[in-house]
Amino acid sequence: MKKILLSLFAVLLLGVVLNCSTVPAKNPSLQRKWMLISLDGFSKDQLIAHQAEMNLTSNMVKGKIQGSAYMGCNRMSFVSEFKKEGKVKISKGISTMKACQDMNLETSFQKKIETMTNYSIEGHFLTLSDDQGNSMKFVAADWD
Repeated sequence: MKKILLSLFAVLLLGVVLNCSTVPAKNPSLQRKWMLISLDGFSKDQLIAHQAEMNLTSNMVKGKIQGSAYMGCNRMSFVSEFKKEGKVKISKGISTMKACQDMNLETSFQKKIETMTNYSIEGHFLTLSDDQGNSMKFVAADWD
């Protein structure tokens, strides 16, 4: 009886240790900081001047990444779920509430990011697109 209890305890303990030490999956080709380089209505120079970026570096939990974005004024936060076969779901975001002189980029990005349904990663480029042909393109911030 003692051997059975000790074996059962050892199995439970091992399960707890393995479960606690498990780190959520990371996808290094996706979970990085991205610089926005293409968005309809804005030049690349405008995007660079606003330091437009999206950050997907947080750990993936149950397939979801807590993302954030900055378009020159407010910090935005959203939940993204990158699925198989190039599908993506991005939640309605929340944002800080600073009033800035030029909020056109921020407003446009916030409206469009929520409509994106597809993604592709090619080398150090991430492209998000919707079913109507709208897209936004990013380059990895750690790429020279």
